Amino acid sequence: MTRSESLFQRAKEIIPGGVNSPVRAFKSVGGTPPFIASGKGAWLTDVDGGHYIDYVGSWGPMIVGHAHPAVVAAIQEAAGKGSSFGAPTEAEVQLAEAIIACLPSMEMVRLVNSGTEATMSALRLARAASGRPCIVKFSGCYHGHSDSLLVEAGSGAATFGVPSSPGVSQATAQDTLTLPYNDLPAVEALLAARGAEIAALIVEPVAGNMGCVLPVPGYLSGLRRLCDQYGVLLIFDEVMTGFRVALGGAQALYEVRPDLTTLGKVIGGGLPVGAYGGSKALMQQISPAGPVYQAGTLSGNPLATAAGLATLAIIRQPDFYPTLERRTQRLTQGISRALSQAGIPHLGNHVGSMFGLFFSDQAQIVNFAEAAQSDLQRFNRWFHGMLQEGIYLAPSQFEAGFLSLAHDDTLIDRTIEAAQTVAKQL
Repeated sequence: MTRSESLFQRAKEIIPGGVNSPVRAFKSVGGTPPFIASGKGAWLTDVDGGHYIDYVGSWGPMIVGHAHPAVVAAIQEAAGKGSSFGAPTEAEVQLAEAIIACLPSMEMVRLVNSGTEATMSALRLARAASGRPCIVKFSGCYHGHSDSLLVEAGSGAATFGVPSSPGVSQATAQDTLTLPYNDLPAVEALLAARGAEIAALIVEPVAGNMGCVLPVPGYLSGLRRLCDQYGVLLIFDEVMTGFRVALGGAQALYEVRPDLTTLGKVIGGGLPVGAYGGSKALMQQISPAGPVYQAGTLSGNPLATAAGLATLAIIRQPDFYPTLERRTQRLTQGISRALSQAGIPHLGNHVGSMFGLFFSDQAQIVNFAEAAQSDLQRFNRWFHGMLQEGIYLAPSQFEAGFLSLAHDDTLIDRTIEAAQTVAKQL
């Protein structure tokens, strides 16, 4: 028995499913997850001494690579001065200023501890500001595990939501309406019928939780137009895409300005963090400036802000994003070529340093229903084959992958060679 297998057995006795976040358990792909001992640059090392080129990157935040010297030094310096005070610090102000400088839609920002906290708080603010009860989300878009967002649609274009997790009350679920992603006519029909009840529409501008699905041309600008028409607040959940697909996030890339934005991952440099923000008129309704309550003892803590500031300093270098874009394109084209040569039907997407791969013969995939038709068994074989070749991919067909600055051309070519080997076995 390997050390990972032994640890997993121990963990399942004391931690639900043996993990502290469900996808880590490998349930969708089978097998035992490697327990990670360390990471450096683009590499992970497990407790059994296995080495992997990492394309998960802690699900997005490790954009400069694991244990980057500048980030490590910043965390060490901050830790030496104290890890938490429950009081204001200069670093909180500096991180807020750095975020606002890159995202013009955010005139004010509140730091929190996670992406879930950010989206939950943004929706509370939207309901308070509008005086309306309902929100609209899109099937396949994940916005954290707060009750009102663990909801899926019934049959038809949109219905009252029903809970998709036990413990979510019907009363909570019924205020969440779900529509298919990339379907602008469905949004228009719903807002025409019930716009006066809807406080906000929340969307991943690039969907990263159904396997990297891009917005079709005109979709995001169409959402902006419809929200303006019906007085609905538009919330971009950029927890994944913020500072990942571009310095100014997806809103800069697609030139669409949301009313509220939620952030996480990259802005903490690998430490727990989240943020939400928008216009001063909206954000000044947050306590203590206004009546909408939200608080957190560890919000803006010195370690997270230090890691975030160090990371943002690196990614603001002029050639950072063009380099990542070029390398991501090199990777995705190489993998696609390997699969095509082996006669494997597939479809790949990428934007910035975020990518996805579907084993499907469809011409395009634009929503979760289409993504769900992919060949999951083939994906599982692909995943385990690549893992055996030392390539660590997300253990789910419905998760995006990520590159970091540490993924140089040599590592990308090594990954493509692994893909050529595995493709012949599929």
